[in-house]
Amino acid sequence: MSAGRVSEGAGCITWWGFSPARDLLSMGPVRVKGEVNVLLIGSGDPRHILKTIAGLQDEESLHVWVIENSMEEVARQLLLLYLALMPQESMGRNEKTEVFLELFGNSEIRSQTEETLRHAASQLILSVTETLETATHTCLNTTLLKFKERDELERIFKLWIQPQSSSSSSKCSAPISMSKAWDYRVRQHLGTRYNSKKGCFDWDLTMKLHKKGCGLISQQQYAQWRERGLAFEMREGIYQITNPSLLSSRVFNQKGNKVAFRGYWGDIVSSPYLSFGIESDDKNLLKTQNGQHIKTAQDISFANVQALFQSLSSSRGCPTTSQLDTEAEEPSPQPDRKSVTINDLMRLNGISVTFLSMDSLHKLPEKQKYSHFFNTIYFSASCVHQLGPAMRQIAAPDAVLIVELAKYILELNKEQEEGFAKKVASIALEAEFEPWHDGKSDDVHAVFMKK
Repeated sequence: MSAGRVSEGAGCITWWGFSPARDLLSMGPVRVKGEVNVLLIGSGDPRHILKTIAGLQDEESLHVWVIENSMEEVARQLLLLYLALMPQESMGRNEKTEVFLELFGNSEIRSQTEETLRHAASQLILSVTETLETATHTCLNTTLLKFKERDELERIFKLWIQPQSSSSSSKCSAPISMSKAWDYRVRQHLGTRYNSKKGCFDWDLTMKLHKKGCGLISQQQYAQWRERGLAFEMREGIYQITNPSLLSSRVFNQKGNKVAFRGYWGDIVSSPYLSFGIESDDKNLLKTQNGQHIKTAQDISFANVQALFQSLSSSRGCPTTSQLDTEAEEPSPQPDRKSVTINDLMRLNGISVTFLSMDSLHKLPEKQKYSHFFNTIYFSASCVHQLGPAMRQIAAPDAVLIVELAKYILELNKEQEEGFAKKVASIALEAEFEPWHDGKSDDVHAVFMKK
């Protein structure tokens, strides 16, 4: 069995969540009609945003407010939302799904994907630096961030654009190759078990993930991800360019001095398959043959993300600013993705996403605007400690509180996992939220209602 160091496997930054995508508005007893305000704390990726948008009904409008633990996570959320909003005219749905998953879960990417990343980063720089009061795009709203946070976003996006061999603008050490950064984490995590790492990988998959219901994660794909950080290889191509959106800085104490090292500091155990790849509404994708799943977590991830993108463009999409400004008499040529700007992205009717400052959670109750404001509040497992009685002040009447549990944090044993769930229930009760029992057992999220 794995002899890893607890906490080292999960990492110190959440590049993807430890739970599948959920339509957050369907998790309470009654759907709120009209405009719905949802607050996400530490969700790590936009899986819940995309899934909730896909489940919206005609009479509903959605405003998502996002608080993350680091600006690197905000930058990643902006990047992934940018890709999700790319118009089909400039990037077909199949290719968009592939690029999204590649940047989402791969430590190394193809050269074509790097080009897309760099262009997106250049557009996001303009969005966060030139926008003062009104967001350039309603789903990429950074106007409520502090100026220093926007400066930090600009710095991060510039690191994504510049060649990996040159990082003189970074205050941190130049990033080593991703393959070395990944291997360093694996060595630190496994310690003396490194030489038998394949056995450790197999144990974590068969004795942990599979027993938790993640049978769609294949042995071959999981082992490759644990070995190299490559979760999604959907095309013939060379995956050898560092994915800079998965690099971040971590501060260590060295002989009494604090030193920041740039590297890969995210999850190396649970996998990015959890967000989109272990559940499906399409039963055909879940078929088994001789006790083995016919489809893999990669297949399921592709199908789920593609379906979410289809929903974005069909049910909620509306003309872009550029399309509205173009005369209809002459057909416009197919736009090159390198020329796509923020204004060319899909506009979603009745949907907006706003990013709040990292330290804003405990300031919201002091502001009249947010008094009894949020219909749904979501806490990730890593942010439960921030849940307190003050949340009642910003929760609307009959608000739903959803808390991610520790089921898929593999380095916790069964007792620790159950203890975490009890602690969550206790904290929620202190904040005067009571458990909501709908007769369905869900050990992935705990759902509470405001008393």
